[in-house]
Amino acid sequence: MIRLTDEQIQEINKHAEEDYPYECCGILFGQFGADNNKTVTQLRRSSNARQDEAKHNRFLISAEELMRSELYARKHGLDIVGFYHSHPDHPAIPSAFDLEHAWPLYSYIIVSVRAGEAGDLTSWELKHDRSAFNAETIIRGE
Repeated sequence: MIRLTDEQIQEINKHAEEDYPYECCGILFGQFGADNNKTVTQLRRSSNARQDEAKHNRFLISAEELMRSELYARKHGLDIVGFYHSHPDHPAIPSAFDLEHAWPLYSYIIVSVRAGEAGDLTSWELKHDRSAFNAETIIRGE
């Protein structure tokens, strides 16, 4: 389960719409709770570091950005609890590419953007054996 505020969901949707027709991406900061439940307290937009021709169906957060984000989290007593990205003109379900590049324990929020408008927003967790994703419940509220 992952908890996000309505404002955070709106920010993810806005980022996805602004970056359309390319994939947007960002980092989710917060805390891990019991049973790997997560609460997002902050999110940070990231630049999609993919080459222009690949940005429409792939995203990459650079190693430098990940390092800066990890340092920021430590400094502020936070954890990186997951990542978000968009799927332009595709459903909000993980792709084979997403599966190949995911890490266990983290949440992966995906927002579908069709013709520039954000639609479905889902969250996923990688199974510990890395064979597939499990859908994760999103709790909206403060």
